[in-house]
Amino acid sequence: MAASQFSDGLVTKILALISVLVFVITLLTGLDGVAAYAGGFIPARVADPGLLDGAGLGLPVVPLLLTPITSTFLHGGWLHLIFNMMMLFFCGRQVEMVLGGRLLIVLYAVGAYAAAAGQWMLEPDVMVPMIGASGAISAIIGAYALLFSNNDVRPLGPVPAYVVRMIWLGAGWITLQFLIGYASGLDSQSLTGGSDGIAIGAHMGGFIAGMLLVRPLLKVRFRRNPL
Repeated sequence: MAASQFSDGLVTKILALISVLVFVITLLTGLDGVAAYAGGFIPARVADPGLLDGAGLGLPVVPLLLTPITSTFLHGGWLHLIFNMMMLFFCGRQVEMVLGGRLLIVLYAVGAYAAAAGQWMLEPDVMVPMIGASGAISAIIGAYALLFSNNDVRPLGPVPAYVVRMIWLGAGWITLQFLIGYASGLDSQSLTGGSDGIAIGAHMGGFIAGMLLVRPLLKVRFRRNPL
């Protein structure tokens, strides 16, 4: 496979297209609210996977294990969708140029699960669904930050320079998420990421996963396609 095969951001465009189509379909059918519960990640379901049994949602309930993925294609409103797609396009195409389309999918999927884990660790009993691609996109942003940030970072004792850079970037992103949450005066149980709230734990989990995955994915990418 040529290293430039996915340089046009094909996978990034497909992910964005799926998100837009799902949003439009659920909005036009009036199922957007129901879909959030049927396909969104609900932290409380980790302890009680049958939480929605008999809820009569009118849609099949997605198995808990798949909801970190399905939740990324559900959004709480036009602004929520547009902002996420802007970030996906801006960072996703650049990261895809480096990693290729297949590994971008891996990054997106792992980021989605890391985001769900991060939100669950902060609010394990919350019954409000977490929806939106921002957690998975945070993994792409984490990869983007590590790939394209300034490399002029010195080692800190026995800690390698690249680890120091990850720590600085991660600390900055986590601080930003807490500041956003504080400034917005958001209730911690409002997890949809739209007008109702910001899933801070998801953003942190996704971002950290993205940074941790960069080096392993680069090794896979360029072992398969040596320059």
